[in-house]
Amino acid sequence: MSLVFDPALCVRASSKSSECSRCVDICPVDTITISENLPSFVPADCVGCGGCVGVCPTEAFSLSDFSTMEFFFGLLKEPEPFVSCKSNLPCIATLSVEHLISLALASAESVTLDLAHCGSCGYGESLASAIERNIEETNFILSSFSDKELLVSREAAISEAESSAAEEEGLSRRSLFTIKGAMKQKRTFEEAVAADERFVSVIDDAAISRIRAKHIPARRKILYTTLKRTPKPERYEVIPEGEISFASQKYIDESCTNCQICYRICPSGALSSDAKSSFIGFDAMLCLKCRLCHDVCEPGAIRMQEGFEIKEFFEPSQRTLVKFDIKRCNECGGYFTYRGGEMICPRCSVEEEESFTLHMNAREGKLI
Repeated sequence: MSLVFDPALCVRASSKSSECSRCVDICPVDTITISENLPSFVPADCVGCGGCVGVCPTEAFSLSDFSTMEFFFGLLKEPEPFVSCKSNLPCIATLSVEHLISLALASAESVTLDLAHCGSCGYGESLASAIERNIEETNFILSSFSDKELLVSREAAISEAESSAAEEEGLSRRSLFTIKGAMKQKRTFEEAVAADERFVSVIDDAAISRIRAKHIPARRKILYTTLKRTPKPERYEVIPEGEISFASQKYIDESCTNCQICYRICPSGALSSDAKSSFIGFDAMLCLKCRLCHDVCEPGAIRMQEGFEIKEFFEPSQRTLVKFDIKRCNECGGYFTYRGGEMICPRCSVEEEESFTLHMNAREGKLI
C-alpha cells in the first residue's frame, strides 16, 4: 500500500496563490510538506492512513491498493454495512463527507462506523478528530432532508486477535490493513522507497495540459448519482455556510474587474462564462470548496454566501453571479468589458498611450 500523488489534479498546480494545505494539516506523521508550491512527502515515512485522500478536494491523492469507489459499491452489498480499519479500509479518515453521505443514502440498512480503535492506533489524534468532524457534518447535512444517519460504534467489534487470525489465513492486504500493519508491510514491499528519498512533484508538459482540463472528482459523481435517487424533501432548508465543507454558494461584488482568472482556473468548471466573457456563472453542485477562486481573486470580489441551500442537491442550477457590458474595440475589433468612455479595449488603450509617449519623447528630443 503506497501513497500516489497526481500533481495535475492539485489546486496548487494551478496557481501559486493557492493556500490549500489540507493534506499537510491532516498527515499524522508530518511527512507531507509544501515544496515549490506543491505537496511532497517521504514514501517510506507514510503510514498509508489515507487521511490526505479523504480531505483533498480534487482527489489528487490516492492509495495504490485501495479504491474508495470500489469500497463504496462493495459495502452496499453487505447486509449490515460496517466500516472498520480492522476489516475493510485503511482508516475511516480515507472517506470524505461526500462518501459518507452517499453511503448513508444508498445503503438499505444503517451504516455503522467502528471508532473503537481510534485511540489505540498510535496516530489517532489528528485522524480521530477529522473522523468525528466528518461524522458530525454528515449527520447534520442528512438531517436537513432525510431521516437517515450514520451510526457509531465505540466498542471493539473486531478484536486484535481476530485481526491477527485473519492475517494468518491469508486475507488480502486491503481487507487487513491497519496503520500498525502498514508499518510492518512497508519494510518488505519492493516499492518501498528509502527513508531519505523524498517524492517531489514535477509539472511536465503532459501535466500542464491536464491542469487546464476540468475534472469532476469521482466522489462528487457518486454523491450526485445518489441524490438523484433520493426522494426530494417537502421543503428545502438552508444550512450555515460553515457547516458544509465540500460545496458552497457564492456571490460577486462590484469590485470584480472581469479579469477571467476565476473561471479559467476553477478545477471543476463550477465557475464558467461564454465566448465573449459577458457573465460569470456558478454551479454549486460542481463547487469543491477548494477556495482557489478566492485565493486568486485580486480584488477579493468573490464571496461565500452565509447559507447553503439544500435545494442545490436536488435541483442543481447554474446561477449568473455577475453580468458585464461587452463591446467591440474600435481599434482591434476584439470584445472587452466596457465601463464607459471611448470604445477601446484596455490593451489598445495601453498601446495608444505608449505610442503617444514615444512620439512625445521623440519630439522633445528633436526640439533639444
